[in-house]
Amino acid sequence: MAAPFPTYVPYFRVSTARQGQSGLGLEAQQAAVRAFVQDPAQLLPEYVEIESGKKNQRPQLLAAIAEARRVGATLLIAKLDRLSRNAGFIFALRDSGVAFVCCDMPDANTLTVGLFAVIAQHERETISKRTKEALTAKKARGAKLGTPANLTPAAIAKSRHVRQANARENLQNQQATRLGGLLHAQGHTLQQIAQELNQGGYRTRRGKLFLPMSVQRLLQRASAPPPSEPFAQPI
Repeated sequence: MAAPFPTYVPYFRVSTARQGQSGLGLEAQQAAVRAFVQDPAQLLPEYVEIESGKKNQRPQLLAAIAEARRVGATLLIAKLDRLSRNAGFIFALRDSGVAFVCCDMPDANTLTVGLFAVIAQHERETISKRTKEALTAKKARGAKLGTPANLTPAAIAKSRHVRQANARENLQNQQATRLGGLLHAQGHTLQQIAQELNQGGYRTRRGKLFLPMSVQRLLQRASAPPPSEPFAQPI
């Protein structure tokens, strides 16, 4: 008799309420979970947490753990850093008796998960320390912290011009743009186009899954003429 397929309790975390309401971040995690699980019937009701990664007060995560323990399911997370960047918290979860798996590290064992957690916490602490030191040094030189003085309309326009140029010149973006344009011409919705691009292995310039909003930007860039130098002086 074949062994029954395992069941999973999905847990998702977004950092802000705005991300949770808009689906930004959450949709990418849900897509990763759907791609990881063979049969959607294996997925039990999901738990969504809106919390900073630096904090460990996670009522939804505790509820997900309790549910996984109750039904004998596995806790499923899209990315390990969605749990916490605090090593002690990862270790406590590891020792809770509830099996958990991360879509981005499906073969990780307790040793590799522990090492990853320690590294993640070290990176967070190092970044925080460097940021504070840089701000302190800048303030000591008499600089005023806040909105940079060079954040002028011209500087903003120049930055936008550079980002658009990089997106246009990205080879995978060019291929995704052509496919997205064809699907759009055939009447596909932005959501359907995003699904087709993701299933085809395409990713955004930053390596993220396509969402309806990113598909819309892709199509808008394709239909718009190349921007002229916004910072050029008129003759």
